[in-house]
Amino acid sequence: MSFLSLVGVEFKKIKRSKILLILLVATVILWVPSILNAQMNFDMQAEGISPENNFFIQGFMGMSWFMFPASMVVGTVLLSQTERANKGILKMLSLPISTAKLCMAKFIVLLALAALQIGMAVGMYYVGAAIASSTQNYNFILQPLFVFKEAGLIFVAAIPMLAFFWLLSVCIQTPIFSIGIGLASIVPSVLMINTKAWFAYPMSYPFFVITAEYGKLAANLDTAQVELIPWIPVAILITILALSFSCLRFGQAERR
Repeated sequence: MSFLSLVGVEFKKIKRSKILLILLVATVILWVPSILNAQMNFDMQAEGISPENNFFIQGFMGMSWFMFPASMVVGTVLLSQTERANKGILKMLSLPISTAKLCMAKFIVLLALAALQIGMAVGMYYVGAAIASSTQNYNFILQPLFVFKEAGLIFVAAIPMLAFFWLLSVCIQTPIFSIGIGLASIVPSVLMINTKAWFAYPMSYPFFVITAEYGKLAANLDTAQVELIPWIPVAILITILALSFSCLRFGQAERR
């Protein structure tokens, strides 16, 4: 079976799960407070940021700090458990398929789920901005090029974090422990982005890039900016190590 065919099979499996519903509900919940409190965006003009930019940034900061990583933690575990629940993983491992291929196929699905949720967030942003524009009699809608650029940066920055979450789900067989450790790892990201070693903590990457953009848009706020060196080499190293170890460990517990 080719790698693309294997990825296609993995996509078919998630149709029977509740992963997509969880991602959608989490995205909708994220934007409800922004819509209800749209008038508060006008108070931030003192910081040198326009109401429409603040509406967008605040929503995406909330997403990149907790809602998106938390959804990915839960989604990763559910993705890993789709076959373990009925011991379907044993059937897959009995086939003449490389476990590394199977592991990477599932990770590709995880990347697709991450891209899907970020796409949902963009869609909900425009819905929320349209509602806020109507209720506040002010145009909160930003140009798509800017919105999609920021969404793309969050996705790319999230890849090392996703690799780490996938490693957790592979190595920790008990779902509650895997979810607990994953969620606990998200909280320190707020502290890590204020240190010089932020690049060593992949869970802080999505939040850091959107916070850096906040500093660019708000003239009176000074936030740390992204420095590609040493961030990019460290991020690549973390991703490679996490995925390599995941491929080595994938299926070992079931083969015993």
